[in-house]
This record gives sequence, structure tokens and C-alpha cells, in this order.
Amino acid sequence: MKQFLNILLISISFQTVAQYDSSFRFYYYDQKLSMFEQMPAKDNCIIWLGDSITDGCEWSELFPNYNNLNRGVSSDNTFGVLNRLPEVIRRKPAKVFILIGINDIARNIPADVILRNYSKIVDRLQQESPRTKIYVQSLLPTNNQFTQFKNHQNKEAVIEKVNQGIEQLAIDKKINFINLHTAFQDEAGKLDPRFTNDGLHLTGAGYLRWKEVLLKGKYL
Repeated sequence: MKQFLNILLISISFQTVAQYDSSFRFYYYDQKLSMFEQMPAKDNCIIWLGDSITDGCEWSELFPNYNNLNRGVSSDNTFGVLNRLPEVIRRKPAKVFILIGINDIARNIPADVILRNYSKIVDRLQQESPRTKIYVQSLLPTNNQFTQFKNHQNKEAVIEKVNQGIEQLAIDKKINFINLHTAFQDEAGKLDPRFTNDGLHLTGAGYLRWKEVLLKGKYL
């Protein structure tokens, strides 16, 4: 009986630990990271760090007067960013703009785990590249009128909790917080259809809106 109870407790414990998927490595991730690692250094560079929403932008054309490095990887999450952070740190960038977390939420990774990873990311940047200015950006809203990315939809409460946590993290660690969420909302609080064609990612108009927010806030 005692042995049965021990097995049952182990099983319950395993189920509790394994209730979300924190994996991040797949063929595209490895392709991109291997490419990043081969690229030469750029002085005074600005790094855009994130997932597909960052990956999809032509930053060098959006901001042609800066040494931009796109470090977005489609489908990435906070665990993946932590893993590839050494490639970012070794470049000692002037600025890093971070937008990551919506894919964590889509996999039901708890907000406290996401925020703990955010804290680790910021801590490592501050410790290993202390001259780098860090900008953490809020997660964007989504729009469930579109059906392409169902796992990302209807998670507004978690998005709000993560965004509040990111903002507090910025205050605690004395870094910059950029509120993109409000800038991309429509009247219903969803990702404005003017800026998306799938309810998650941005169209060209969306990236121009992002540029507008950054310039208005004098972050560049």
C-alpha cells in the first residue's frame, strides 16, 4: 500500500511539473541561431530580440540610420531567448529591444514562469553587458476574430498579468518599459484589424505603428 501511494504521489508530481511545454529548439531556431553566430560584429548596434513578431520586420529599412540586428526567431519563447542570449551579449549592443512571451502563453506556461525568465534575461544583460540600454516591451493584444492561431487567442487575462509584471520589472531594475499593448488595441481591446491579417502578427501598417510609438517615445 505504501509503495502504491509513493508511486501515486510521484505520478501526481510529474503531472504537475509537465503541465506546459517549455521546449524551444527546432529546425528553424537552430538555422537562425547558427546564422546569428556567424555574423560579424557591428559597432554601436541595436538588437531587436524576440519571436516571429520581431522576426517579421525589416528593421534596417524601418530605421535606416542605425546599425540594426534582427534577432527575432519565429515561434521562440522566453526559454529560447535565454538559451541564445550569449550571442546577443557578446556583441555588447548599444540598445536591446525585447518582445517575447506570447508563445509561452500559447503553451500555457504560467505568467510567473514567464516573468522569472524575463528577470533572468535582464539580469544577464545588466551583468554581462552593463553599458547596454534595455527596453522591455509589453505583449501585443490578439484578435480572436481570426482563427489561424487558436492557442494564442482568448488569453487576455494572462497577457495583462504578464504586461503588468514586465512593467514592474522595468521599475525594479531601472530599465525602460514600452507600452505597445495600448497602441495596438481597437475599441474592443483587441489587436486592431488595421494592423494584422491573422490576429497575432503584424502587417506593414502594424510595423509603421510600432515605429511611430518608438519615435514618439524618443527611444531611438
